[in-house]
Amino acid sequence: MTSLIKDPILWILLVVLIAAVIAVNRARRTNMALRKQNTDLRTVRDGLHMETQRLHGEYAALRADQERALAEVRGDAETETKDVLKAWMRSLQVLADQQQRSISDLARLKYGDDPLILADLMTIDHTNSQFGRRAQGIAALCGGWLGRRETAASVYDVARSATGRIKHFDRVKIHSRVNVHVAATAVEPVAVVLAELLDNATNYSAPGTPVEINIQAVPTGICLIVDDAGLGISQEEKDRAAALLSPAAPISITSLGNPPRVGFAVAGVLSDRYGFKVSVDSVSPYGGVRAVILLPESLLTNEAPEPAAETGLSVETEAPAAAARVARIPAPVPIIGTTAGGLPKRRRAVAVVPQPAVTEPAPEPVSEHNSEVTASRIGAFARGTLRGRDTTTTEGTQEQ
Repeated sequence: MTSLIKDPILWILLVVLIAAVIAVNRARRTNMALRKQNTDLRTVRDGLHMETQRLHGEYAALRADQERALAEVRGDAETETKDVLKAWMRSLQVLADQQQRSISDLARLKYGDDPLILADLMTIDHTNSQFGRRAQGIAALCGGWLGRRETAASVYDVARSATGRIKHFDRVKIHSRVNVHVAATAVEPVAVVLAELLDNATNYSAPGTPVEINIQAVPTGICLIVDDAGLGISQEEKDRAAALLSPAAPISITSLGNPPRVGFAVAGVLSDRYGFKVSVDSVSPYGGVRAVILLPESLLTNEAPEPAAETGLSVETEAPAAAARVARIPAPVPIIGTTAGGLPKRRRAVAVVPQPAVTEPAPEPVSEHNSEVTASRIGAFARGTLRGRDTTTTEGTQEQ
């Protein structure tokens, strides 16, 4: 036993054992402390996670409330803006109608025998028709109505009326193959939409290139096809046009750009309201855009309106054309009868080509009698043009 006590190896082992026991105990205490700390950290983590979820929920709720409140504010602002614009546009439409009647009265009662003044009045009349169309378009975007007609109009005359509402009317050629009338309630909206498409076609194609309107019967109704010779539109623009022409929700006027591009928006609002379709997703034979208005049978009628009591031209496009010709033509185009709708038929005028003075003798002076006859005929021509507008609507009324 004494030898074992004196054995150094035994003491070394004893020291190692004691050190191991101490290390194990220390490791155990450390492990327990770490486990407790880990448990505490997990508890804190879980609490923080729950708090984060709660904060996320509150944030989502606040964000939803904010977006809802913002949408309400925007909706209220949009509604108020549209109401103000609608009232303003209605006032401008009334003023445009009053100016239209003033021009008509001047042409009919005061200056009917003066071809030069009539030419100026027709130019003013044409500008006024463009102004009226823009006011109508903005009013339509704001939920306003275009007015109410009492009689139907032929599809061809609706196309001519639309042509007379754009600046470059002289580039538009109309080809008609049908003898159908548009119902009274749809005449004005179709004319306004077609005018917007023609305005786009003439503005986005090269000056001097033609813009054609082909009127064709299809199994479901009538198509008015507008072809231009422009550069066409990209797929992105086609998608934007498709969204505006088939609106799924009310169109925001603040989303139309600055300056606003309202043509397709006006077409979409009116086509949706009155039940016809508009598309611009085709290519014209000239490489530009083909726009199509499809009028269903419900908007068409074969019943022609009663002929007007006074003989006169009934299309706005004749007014600016006459203004450009009136100082050059020796006499108005003779009337040779009326169409089924009561509109006058006219012979095509022969163009007057000036001859060089060095080879031809000067023309004989026109007698005073012939000048008076010419002025009288041109006056009758202009008065008929101003009186017989197909798309005149009843002032101050709304369609039901």
